[in-house]
Amino acid sequence: MTPDIARAANGGAGREKTGELTVLSFDDNRLAGLLFGEHDRNLALIENRLGVDIIARGNQVTLRGSEHARRSAAGVLNELYQRAEAGLDITTGDVDGAIRMAMALPKPSGNVVEIRTRRKVVRPRSPGQRIYLEALDRDELVFGIGPAGTGKTYLAVARGVQALLAGEVDRIILSRPAVEAGEQLGFLPGDMKEKVDPYLRPLYDALHDLMSMDRAAKMMADGTIEIAPLAFMRGRTLSNAYVILDEAQNTTTQQMKMFLTRLGEGARMVITGDLSQIDLPAGTKSGLVEAVEILRGVKGISIVRLKEADIVRHPLVARIVAAYERGSAEGGERDAGSGD
Repeated sequence: MTPDIARAANGGAGREKTGELTVLSFDDNRLAGLLFGEHDRNLALIENRLGVDIIARGNQVTLRGSEHARRSAAGVLNELYQRAEAGLDITTGDVDGAIRMAMALPKPSGNVVEIRTRRKVVRPRSPGQRIYLEALDRDELVFGIGPAGTGKTYLAVARGVQALLAGEVDRIILSRPAVEAGEQLGFLPGDMKEKVDPYLRPLYDALHDLMSMDRAAKMMADGTIEIAPLAFMRGRTLSNAYVILDEAQNTTTQQMKMFLTRLGEGARMVITGDLSQIDLPAGTKSGLVEAVEILRGVKGISIVRLKEADIVRHPLVARIVAAYERGSAEGGERDAGSGD
């Protein structure tokens, strides 16, 4: 149940002495404790990020600050409390994601955008992730482009698992180009599966986070879930399947066209990549770069660009990405101005 909200007159110390108070009361003391976090650490995070003072007493919190700050904080607390009511954990990442949404978007009035599997519930942790999830629900072909840590692959795999368990598709096909192996692939020990598995490991990791390893192993054994390098897609028609191509920035023009034309009846396709990490030989144009240029505006296709602000890993990752981008820009300027 949503908490009762009352407004009090000015008074007391706070971030803004002229601000009104917003008081929220939660029905369940145990859930309120989960909401506040150990030693009220969740409340402290909301205070610091949204610029609002929060005082907790029992199952009641008092918010003080600007109207916008109080409204945002109340929305975050309400959303997290509903998560606790649903029996879900409240992690620091969940709190951070709710704050990001509150800072960037008005509180959504429609359906909650989320992915439910038997193992966990996945919700967007940034405005860009919300747009991406909406595109995955809406369109048959989606490009998810962005830097490391934006969740583009994980969310695609989560949506595929949801679609499989709901009977929307008959199978999941996960693929990656094994560019890193290059000409050395034949010299690696083991059979073909053992040679390419290291390059497909991120897909296995995402899959195992969303379903039990036993269940995933059984589905891979009977072909319900297939994880294979891009070269294995040639000549196939992928029908009634949820098909994901990861690290697509490392495809050539021919490989990308081949993959796109595998789309069969009743299938959905997601193509993810990071245009700042192209490992193709010098002079080879990325098939992903070309595809988004050619397919822009085509009905039924979404191209979602996730940004630095959508990175949901350790906060340091976002700063690392930003530093590298600044370094690249400065390096380009120096090169442009240093010609002999």
